[in-house]
Amino acid sequence: MREEHIMLTLVTGTTGQIGRRFVPRLLAQRQPGEQVRVLVRDAARGERFAELGAQVAVGDMRGEETLGKALAGVHAVVNVAASFRGVPDEEAWAVNRDAAVALGRAAQASGVERFVQVSTNNVYGVGRGRPLTEADESRPGGEMWGAYPESKAEAERELLALKSLDVRIGRLPFVYGEGDPHLADSLHWAARWAPHQRLQMAHHADVAQGLMRLLYAPGIAGRIYNIADDAPVTTVELYQLNGVEVPAGLHELTDPDPWFGIMSNQRIRRELGFRPIYPSVWTARDAGAL
Repeated sequence: MREEHIMLTLVTGTTGQIGRRFVPRLLAQRQPGEQVRVLVRDAARGERFAELGAQVAVGDMRGEETLGKALAGVHAVVNVAASFRGVPDEEAWAVNRDAAVALGRAAQASGVERFVQVSTNNVYGVGRGRPLTEADESRPGGEMWGAYPESKAEAERELLALKSLDVRIGRLPFVYGEGDPHLADSLHWAARWAPHQRLQMAHHADVAQGLMRLLYAPGIAGRIYNIADDAPVTTVELYQLNGVEVPAGLHELTDPDPWFGIMSNQRIRRELGFRPIYPSVWTARDAGAL
């Protein structure tokens, strides 16, 4: 399938931190004849996308009737929807696995040609003593392990098992930029981290770039790609970026897993031509893009 055959793309999770920044970029880069449809639970929350030229479908993606209407005439799906921080485990499983797989099956039945599933680097679990690659299996464990990464990992497995649906997976690290409070929120966890512990990151602009490369690239059915910048930052740097003094006791902490969450971005660079617009958070800081 060539790029011009993707005439209508459905995007879910459009009101979250990633979706609300991804959709305007997708709309801005449309080719003639291409359309974008967003799925929102509240019509009012879809107005800003409609003003940019998107079609708006209203409903809960966990509803079978909603999926049927939202997928009508769709050629490709980008599933950004996720439920993670601060939600009960059953909610995480319901959205991250059950709803994602139901969407994949409905897309398969509707004749959708491509399905981009947004996932997380947390599915890798514990570190491997080197940057994580897409060939690494999921190993439960580590500070961030729980219902969120476990449900995302299960969704990946079930979606990739669907026959006749071209599924491609994009695994994201810590996402920041453009006013996203995520960078400031990082200090809630950083207080427990060793000063030299590193955090893999990606700016919203690069997340959008990566997802669009997954969406439009031909011949990558069943492939998984890490979408990440080139330079993870340390705990000390997180404090500096937020303009907060480093706590005195931080230097007494140690890092039990120095490779936790650190990903290689070589596959997406080599195969899809991905090059981070912001290779590091410092580049984004200097560009005024935080």
